[in-house]
Amino acid sequence: MPIPNFQTMLLPFLVFAGDKQEHSFRECLEYLSNYFNLTEDERKELLPSGKQTIFANRVGWSRTYLKKAGLLQYCRRGFFRITNRGLDLLKTNPDKITTSLLKQYPEYLDFVGITNNSSQQTDNTKDVTTDNEQTPEETLEYSYQEIRNNLADEILDKVKSCSPNFFEKLVVELLVKMGYGGSMKEAGRAIGKTGDEGIDGIIKEDRLGLDAIYIQAKRWDNVVGRPELQKFVGALAGQGAKKGIFITTSRFSEQAKSYSPKNDIKLVLIDGQELAEYIIEFDLGVSTISEYKIKKIDFDYFESD
Repeated sequence: MPIPNFQTMLLPFLVFAGDKQEHSFRECLEYLSNYFNLTEDERKELLPSGKQTIFANRVGWSRTYLKKAGLLQYCRRGFFRITNRGLDLLKTNPDKITTSLLKQYPEYLDFVGITNNSSQQTDNTKDVTTDNEQTPEETLEYSYQEIRNNLADEILDKVKSCSPNFFEKLVVELLVKMGYGGSMKEAGRAIGKTGDEGIDGIIKEDRLGLDAIYIQAKRWDNVVGRPELQKFVGALAGQGAKKGIFITTSRFSEQAKSYSPKNDIKLVLIDGQELAEYIIEFDLGVSTISEYKIKKIDFDYFESD
């Protein structure tokens, strides 16, 4: 089954704690993963940042909301137990627990920034989870990913419309930002000057020039097939080169992506989407308009005595 949203987890989470014993977060993860019959892949599925699993994030926020509503309490580091309020709620045999139900508790209203008197949201905080199946972190991460994907599309459209000379300059600047080519002056002399059998340029692998990387950069709309790669590899072999990068603003066919040279040549493919992602990652032609830091408590600091 799909990974349940965090609100779906609230009731089974509280039922798990209903034995009045202390439990660890790890125990709860195991219980809920079995309760929802999650596969190993579902348990390991990551958020877009790749730093946390979706399942653990949702279970963690379920614990947070139950705690903020006074249904759970933290008894020692990493452990929790149900409260009398939580037991009272279970006695009512609810069909489910949602954030709307949690609004009956003043502590929860304070947590989400809703005033007790009018149940209106404060000016600078709003309850983003009332009708949302995602946790706050999921909402932030997926929104960030959507903005980034849109930016990548804009960048790629712009690159495709630029002149060939500007495209060569962009490739040079990007590779230098990635740590190749030495200085811009040295890299600029290397790109776009060979014209040898499909090789558009040669760039240093590092500042010392211990090895060279041969480049083909194509501002194309059509799909790059295997024959284009074979021609490039042939050119590399003719130069005695061992390393090549094929960059395109379009994409590679499946046959091209599965192509592996039979000699010792190492071939790296960068399609349009990857090119745009690298441009964003290395801050080339983009500017930062906002930054948000997500922080968490350092329990070791508070237990240092």
